[in-house]
Amino acid sequence: MRHTHLTIHGRVVDFVVQLEIQIGDQWVPVIRYDTAHGFAHRDILHADGSVTKTPLFVGDYGEALTYAEGGLKSNWDLYRERFLRKMGAR
Repeated sequence: MRHTHLTIHGRVVDFVVQLEIQIGDQWVPVIRYDTAHGFAHRDILHADGSVTKTPLFVGDYGEALTYAEGGLKSNWDLYRERFLRKMGAR
C-alpha cells in the first residue's frame, strides 16, 4: 500500500492511498483513493487499462483518508483477486 498525505495546520488537504500488486518484476496499481480533481474519490483500475471513478461522500478529507486506509486494509485481498481474475480473462 502506497500512502501520502499533506496536512496544513492539522487538517488533511490532499492524499493518495493506493494498492499495488507485483506482477513479475512490475508493480501495478489496482485501486486508488485520492483527492485529485478537487474531490475525494476511489479509482478502480482495471486490467484492461480502464478506470472506474466513484466519489466518496464521507465528511472532510481527513475522514475520507481514514475511510480509504480502512477500506484497503480490510479488502486488499478481494481487490487483488478481482484484478488478477479479470486480467486472466483478457
